[in-house]
Amino acid sequence: MTEQRVKVVVIGGGYAGVIAANHLRLRAGVDITLVNPRPDFVERIRLHQLITGSDDATHAYADILGAGIELVVDAATRIDTTARQVELFSGPPLPYDYLIYAVGSGSAAPAVPGADEFAYPIADLEEAQRLTTALNDLHYGAPVCVVGAGPTGIETAAELAERGRNVTLVCGAVLGPYLSTPGRRSVAKRLRKLGVEIVDGPQAMVTAVAADAVTLGDGRRLASAMTIWTAGFGVPDLAVRSGLRTDAMGRLLTDETLTSVDSDRIVAAGDAAAPSNQPLRMSCQAAIPLGAQAANTVLARIAGEQPAVISQAFTGQCISLGRGGGTIQIARTNDVPLPLYIGGRTAATIKEAVCKGTISFLRREARKPGSYFWLKVGGKRPTPDPVVTR
Repeated sequence: MTEQRVKVVVIGGGYAGVIAANHLRLRAGVDITLVNPRPDFVERIRLHQLITGSDDATHAYADILGAGIELVVDAATRIDTTARQVELFSGPPLPYDYLIYAVGSGSAAPAVPGADEFAYPIADLEEAQRLTTALNDLHYGAPVCVVGAGPTGIETAAELAERGRNVTLVCGAVLGPYLSTPGRRSVAKRLRKLGVEIVDGPQAMVTAVAADAVTLGDGRRLASAMTIWTAGFGVPDLAVRSGLRTDAMGRLLTDETLTSVDSDRIVAAGDAAAPSNQPLRMSCQAAIPLGAQAANTVLARIAGEQPAVISQAFTGQCISLGRGGGTIQIARTNDVPLPLYIGGRTAATIKEAVCKGTISFLRREARKPGSYFWLKVGGKRPTPDPVVTR
């Protein structure tokens, strides 16, 4: 008798989705379909380089997806858990036996007046391309305000300043909320060397955005011919639209095996997963191991075995500060930063190696499923402060 094949649909072609799809090939008899709205993989950790032209931040899926994986370029609009199928924007529904929910994250809708109209987000490829076009039309001496001082804001400000732009970084309360005090000093020193004006403190919250300025909580108006918005991330509302339970941000609620609390046929990974309502920090550092573990959960269920609970550790945070500098914030395995960092050109070299390494992980898993490994931690899973600090 011919063994019945198992259909697995992976929604989302980012770091978590690609590693999950590749890892599923460990088992024969699994038909894997990856659904993604774009025909190319977006290297989100390089989008700040795209806007200055030092990298295009994309890779062909043919380079990072294993043989036999079907790529469907379309947008998932709803998951029908009763019929076990994924409804698409333009194509026919895709039936599944198991589904990996790896839809990732994007820009959070800003609640600040004028931000939607006048500010440029930079969380996905199309946003970064739109910003690039606008920057090309902007005089180099014109003032640019970057709002938000997590890694995306810091890296964007540094990249632009290194190219000669007149940049102000509006941090909110503090520069680099994740960073230790020594790490923060390292970042601030490099930014000032590049000419970035740093605005932080209790009143450094943007309350309004106009075409030529941003207004702060204390009434100050900062000149801004272009405002770049990096303050916060959100997740797609696909789970909500599909009637699946989520956390307050919209991340799919799962147990510690990454299995949806509503359906044991749905497993989540990456930025849009909330295991035990305690999501890990949004980052490719978390997404790639979560993707592999989500695939392992599906493979265990196909085999009739009990899936393992997730186990992964953090090492810190890598921040590029232009092409010639950086800061590597070192952390405990539970993602709590230590008062230790690496700075300067050494940090820039490490950050570039990390960026290249993430693509290497995907390529290697495509060639040899099961080759990817990650740092694990014994005992209780790390549950860091849920501040979004991509």
